Order: sequence, then structure tokens, then C-alpha cells
Amino acid sequence: MVSLGLCFLALLLGFMFYGKLVEKIFSPDDRTTPAYTKQDGVDFIPMKTWKAFLVQLLNIAGTGPIFGAIMGACFGPVVFLWIIFGAILGGGVHDYMCGMISERHDGYSIAELSGIYLGKAAKWGMRVFSIVLLILTGTVFVTSPAALLARLTPDFMGVPFWTFVILIYYILATLLPIDKIIGRFYPIFGAVLIAMAVGILFGIFKGGYTIPEISLQNLHPEGLPVWPYMFVTVACGAISGFHATQSPMISKCITSEKQGRVVFYGAMISESVIALIWAAGGVAFYGATGALSAAITQNGQSGVVYDISTGMLGPVGAVLAIVGVIACPITSGDTAFRSARLILSEITGLDQKKIKNRLLITLPLLGIGALLTHLDFNVLWRYFSWSNQTLAMISLWISTVFLIRNRGKKYSLLTALPATFMTGVSVTYILMAKEGFRLDRSISYPIGVAAAAVLFAIYVLKCRNMTQKQE
Repeated sequence: MVSLGLCFLALLLGFMFYGKLVEKIFSPDDRTTPAYTKQDGVDFIPMKTWKAFLVQLLNIAGTGPIFGAIMGACFGPVVFLWIIFGAILGGGVHDYMCGMISERHDGYSIAELSGIYLGKAAKWGMRVFSIVLLILTGTVFVTSPAALLARLTPDFMGVPFWTFVILIYYILATLLPIDKIIGRFYPIFGAVLIAMAVGILFGIFKGGYTIPEISLQNLHPEGLPVWPYMFVTVACGAISGFHATQSPMISKCITSEKQGRVVFYGAMISESVIALIWAAGGVAFYGATGALSAAITQNGQSGVVYDISTGMLGPVGAVLAIVGVIACPITSGDTAFRSARLILSEITGLDQKKIKNRLLITLPLLGIGALLTHLDFNVLWRYFSWSNQTLAMISLWISTVFLIRNRGKKYSLLTALPATFMTGVSVTYILMAKEGFRLDRSISYPIGVAAAAVLFAIYVLKCRNMTQKQE
């Protein structure tokens, strides 16, 4: 248990010191936030810090740090290193910068921010990319809870029935003011997500389970290489581009820029703690990565979560698992569609105070999501995973340009380095993966490294040109 304890300590120190450094570099001030300047009673509504934190946590988390961490645990305890360093140096920085830059620009989405900092072509590319990712996310988080609900209810309440019910809820959560459903119930479900993680940690101690100490050895039973597969499999809990679509939603609600470190960086670190616990729980419960992988193949991620929870905590664990695996993905799915509505409203210019305009955008979005639920879940998840990490890479480059313009080139390394790393991950993965080009690693690795090196070189040239102009 030494490694796990050190990982928790590293995350705590990361929040206290590196998070403080990130905040200092951004330099929050006492300006009035969009929650007040643009208050509309629908999307721009002031929230207390604790509520904004819990809503942000649930928005970015759902079952992401559970499912991803369990699948990542198949690589062995090396996944612990990715979770802690990915979160401190990448994920927390990513979420904080996306939320705070949005707050500085009246709550703009990541797509609009890309237009400001990367140009018009990037804006339209990001608009399309973000909407596709959000629809995929919403769809992924319809199918998994619907399947579990169908297993727990009478036969006439099958997957189609629960899919329809969830989609109706999504319509309400996407349309209604953020404080009616999301602001009211998400703090409760956020507490459930935390309670699940605390319960599993308690179960590990109480049950006397063994957690292997950290090593760099790849223990994946199918021999999947750590680079780049582990870095894509574990997104939520380390770094996730989906968060770039969620942070702007809460940037519309924070009442002070000085809330940012707790709400954005803090929620990311909290998600990483949850991911660590579930990664440890997966290996501990099944005893070996081979058995864990076999259980995922046979029962799916939801089934594995249910088995771990009931095996460690009995009936209490069963209740927590059911609530968590059903409620948490639904609460990520509805905010995905809500974010897509907000991006489309920026494109169309439709005033979101009017319910008619919200309906015009929401109903077609949910219709597309309903059609996509007929596709295979595993295929959807793989495309979601890659597009997720690619969006993280783009968001970090947006943040880099922001820092170059507003804080100077030396401070921009804060985001340029993780952006370069994620460029290598995203390019290498799509070249190697089954859903990509299926190239051999001897080809994929050099191209991925070259792509990262090219973008970093462009970044260095931009910094140099900026220095020359100032002189």
C-alpha cells in the first residue's frame, strides 16, 4: 500500500504547490465575472464555491475515472504514475486554463476560444470537432446506464425503454436553467461519486487485499503497448479534452476568479484520487491484470464496477454501485448535450433566454444521439477516447497562445510541454489503433514523435518572433 499512499500524497502536494503556481501564472484578479455581467437566469447564474466545485467534479467525471481507470489498471501499477503526473502537470493545468480563459472571455466555449487564439480556420474546425465529441459523449453515457437499468428491471423495461427515458431527461436537463436540475441535484450525486471511492478504499483495507507496488513493467494480458494506449485509455483521472467543454459551463457561474483553483484544478485532482482508488481496486479485487481484463470482456465495465462494489462492501456497495453507475454517466451525458447546445447557440446567434430557441437546437441534437445509440458501445468508446485526447491537445495549445500573449514566453511552457506530449500521444494512437490506420509501431512511433517535435518547433518560432517584435 506504500505506492498508493505516496500517490495520494503527490496529488495533495500537487494541488497545494503546483496548482498555486498555475494560479500565480494566470494571475486572477477582482474583476466582475460573467455570472454577474451576463446573468440571464438560464446559463449565467452565480454559484457558491462548494456547489460550483461539486457540479464541475460531476460534469468532468461521471464514470470516466471509474471505467477508464479500471481498463487502465490492465497495464499494471504503471497506471498510477500516469494518473498522478498526468493530473498535476497536464489535467489540472488544462482544466484551470480552459475555465479561466473562458471566464475572461464572457464564458465562451473552447471552440470560440480557438478562433481567438488559433485563427478562423481553427475555430470552425473546433466547432465541428467539439460538437461531434459532445454528441459521442452524450451517446456513450446513454447506452451504459440503459443496459444496467435493463438488467435490474422487469423484461418489458428493456434497453430501448430506458434509452428513451434517459433521452427525455436529457431534453429537460439541456433546456432548463442550470440551477433547476444540475445545480440542485449534481452536488448530491457528486457526493455519491466520492462516497463510492471512499467505500472502495475502505474495502481494500478491510478485506486485506494486496496492491502491487509501482513498477514500469507492462502487465497488459494482450500485450498492448503502454505508449500510446494507456495514455488514451485513462483520460478522465489524468487529462481529458472533454473537460475543455465542461469548464466553460462553470466559468459562467463562478463568482470570483479566485475560485478557479479550487473549482477547476481542485476538481481535476479530486477526479484523479477517484481514478487511483478504482485502478487499485480493480487490480486488488481480481488479483491479476489477466483476470481483470477477462472480467471486463465478459461483464463490461458496469458489471466489473458492480462486482467490485458488492464483493468489497456487500449490500451497501451494491446500492452505491447501482446509483453511481447509473446516475454518474447520465450526469455527464446531459451536460455534454448542454455544452453542445451552447456551442451551437454561439454559431447561430440564437438567444438562449427564449425556450423556443433552446428547443430548436436541443431536439435535433438529441435526435442524432438517439440514432447513435444503435451503434456498438465499444466502437463508440474507442472513437470517443481518441477524440477526447486530441481535444485536450488542441486546448493546451490554445492555452499556450493565451499565455504567450498575456504572460510571456517563459510562462507558456506551463502548457506547451503537456501540449507537445499530448500531440505525440494523439498522433501515434490514431496511426496504430484498429479504428485508425492500423500501422506498425515502427512507423507510428517516429511519425508521432515528429508531429510533436514540429508543433513544438512552431511554438518556439512563435515565441522568438514575438520577442523580435517587442524589441
